Amino acid sequence: MIGLFLGNTHFPELIIEKLKKDNIKYFILDLTKHNKFKKNKNSNYISIGQFGKILRLIKKKRCNKVIFAGKIDKPKISSLRLDFKGIYYLPRIIKAYKIGVVSILNELVKILNEQKIKVISSIAFNPELTLAKGSYTRLRPDKNDFISINKGIKSLAQVNSFNHVQALVIQNSTIVAKETSKGTKRMLQLLKKSKNSQRILIKYPKKKQDLRVDLPTIGFDTLKDCKKAGIKGIVLKSKQNIFLDKDKTIHFANKNNIFITVK
Repeated sequence: MIGLFLGNTHFPELIIEKLKKDNIKYFILDLTKHNKFKKNKNSNYISIGQFGKILRLIKKKRCNKVIFAGKIDKPKISSLRLDFKGIYYLPRIIKAYKIGVVSILNELVKILNEQKIKVISSIAFNPELTLAKGSYTRLRPDKNDFISINKGIKSLAQVNSFNHVQALVIQNSTIVAKETSKGTKRMLQLLKKSKNSQRILIKYPKKKQDLRVDLPTIGFDTLKDCKKAGIKGIVLKSKQNIFLDKDKTIHFANKNNIFITVK
């Protein structure tokens, strides 16, 4: 039995499809704001602060492995709906809350580990959703692009591990935008489109990031945002990004002369 801590995006649905196909039993801990998985008979709508309820449910299901998948928004502290166990862990929750939702999830992972419940990679059943090293489009980076890419990667490596930055846009070796807590989409929306742009989007995991619970994700919608923002190419980390709608996304990139490179 696999426990699924699920948020938004299409990724959780792909995990469920794969588990059904492989006849693997699962149950859902729905952490979305609007009870996205309510139609699934195996779903349990729950607050991230209800640690007692979460642990009781996991033990009731005789589950010893769980997966985190999808985008989980930072809840308001007043909406955490802490139960008795949540209050017990309150000092740890408050400390994590001040940093961000990923820190709250990391704290939950620690609590699960203390209870001998193993957190496995979100792509354990869907390894096909990542990309290996190489170029995936007809257009490829040129010499100047690689100079910018290397500078951008070095910049991301220097970001504080508690920072929200998983992505940046670099142009002619100058960083023109960095991701905030509002995400990659908002960063791209704020960029004014320019003709003959040399902008490159680099999306990498944060330093010391727990890749089991927080893999950077891109897909068809990201490519549409890139086109609007005048992005020439996208650079990802080998086996460390979730890449959704692969065929459709690569076709769109080729049609609009956007390169996709994995390092």
